[in-house]
Parts: sequence; structure tokens; C-alpha cells
Amino acid sequence: MGNLFCCVQVDQSKVAIKEKFGRFVEVLEPGCHCLPWFLGHQIAGHLSLRLQQLDVRCETKTKDNVFVNVVASIQYRALADKADDAFYKLTNTRSQIQAYVFDVIRASVPKLNLDAAFEQKNEIAKAVEEELEKAMSAYGYEIVQTLIVDIEPDEHVKRAMNEINAAARMRVAANEKAEAEKILQIKRAEGEAESKYLSGLGIARQRQAIVDGLRDSVLGFSVNVPGTTAKDVMDMVLVTQYFDTMKEIGASSKSSAVFIPHGPGSVRDVASQIRDGLLQGSHQ
Repeated sequence: MGNLFCCVQVDQSKVAIKEKFGRFVEVLEPGCHCLPWFLGHQIAGHLSLRLQQLDVRCETKTKDNVFVNVVASIQYRALADKADDAFYKLTNTRSQIQAYVFDVIRASVPKLNLDAAFEQKNEIAKAVEEELEKAMSAYGYEIVQTLIVDIEPDEHVKRAMNEINAAARMRVAANEKAEAEKILQIKRAEGEAESKYLSGLGIARQRQAIVDGLRDSVLGFSVNVPGTTAKDVMDMVLVTQYFDTMKEIGASSKSSAVFIPHGPGSVRDVASQIRDGLLQGSHQ
């Protein structure tokens, strides 16, 4: 119906290429246009102005001879003011862009080691974008954005990289664990040393208190009972303590203590040994 009334409609986000007897005349913007077909005017084709995306997968190798698949995402669109160049100069836009991407990636990645390739993804994308912008602008296309979305090394290489990373982390964890155990042992040793020191102070004070008590008892008894010597009082006190101990042991039904030898002479020896030990401790 449009051709019958010499009218043609161009949709939004598109332009139409108008020819007259096979020769380019003008670019028709979106809207309704008069097209007198009987005078040789016709629409050669339409060109979309929408943003388009092309994903390119390129296989190459790095400087350390690791083969990788680099996936680049190219976002481009045709320019309305250069629509005639975009329509007439390129037969296959996507193939042309793909060829430029292959050329730049295979020239850039082999200069980098595998780790550097991962770290310099933005530099690779920038190099691809600059090359495409310079080449495709002459054909009426604008490169909006270029992204390196993925770098995929061989599966064996990825497994080896993961194992190296895991081994490094395990080594760090082992060092941290060893340091923690070292700190625990040091703190435990410090605690034991402090405990033994305090225990020694307690025993020393206990012995000092016993010696002080015995001394006071001996002095008090000597004053109240004339004619007794300090040795006599000490022997009596020690024998009294000895029998008190025997009494406490005998009062316990579950006692398993064994005294050998036992007798009046032995008591004298025990008293002598206790007295000598206490006097020696007091002297020290």
C-alpha cells in the first residue's frame, strides 16, 4: 500500500538508504517519507542504530607458553551521519570486527605471563578498543565499549594453579598454628613457673610460721617451768605432735599409712630428725 501511494515508513532506531536508479541519494530518518518509485527511487535497505554486542573467543598463548581462551565483548553501533558508509563499505561487519579483535589479542597476550594477563585485562581491552575505534570509524561505526570478560587457561593449568594456591595457604596456616602453639607453651611455662614460685613462697612462709610458733612455745614453757631447757621443751612438743598425728591417722577408717620402725627409741630418732630439719630450715 505504501508503494502504491509512493510513501515509505522508517521505524524508530533505524535509517533507510534511498537510491535513485541504483545510486545513493540520501539517508532517510525515522518517519514517513515520499518515495516516487516511478521516477526510479527505491529503498536499498535499512540500517539499525541500536547498540549491538559481539562476543569474540580467541585462542592464544602467553609468554610462559600457556594456551588460553580470551573472551572479548565488543559493543558497537552505526552512526546516523555516516549511515551510507556503514551500509555500503562493509559486507560483514561482525566478521570485520572479529578479525581486528583476533589481531590485537594475539599481538598483546603473548607478551605477558599468565598471571600478568589476568592482572592486565583492562590494558588488553583498551588496546583492542583503540584499534577497533581507529579502524571502524572509517566505516561509519562507533565502538562504545570493549571488555575482556574472561581468560580461560587449560583445565590442567587451572588445577595446578589452584594446587599452588592451596599449598601456599596451607603453609601459612601451618606457620600460624605453630606460632599459636609456641605462644601457648610459653604462657603455660610462665604460668607453671609463677605457680611454683608462689608455692615455694607459701611453703617457706608456712615453715617460718611453724618455726615461729615453736619458738614462742619453747620460750613460754621455759619461763613458766624453771629448770627446763629449750631442748627438753622441743622434744616434748615434737613427741606430742607425733602422737597427735598417730591419733588422726588411726581415726580414719580408710588410712593406708605404714610406720616402720615403731617404738620409744624410734620416737626419739623421729624427734631428733624433725628437730634437726626444722632448725636447719630456720637457719636457712
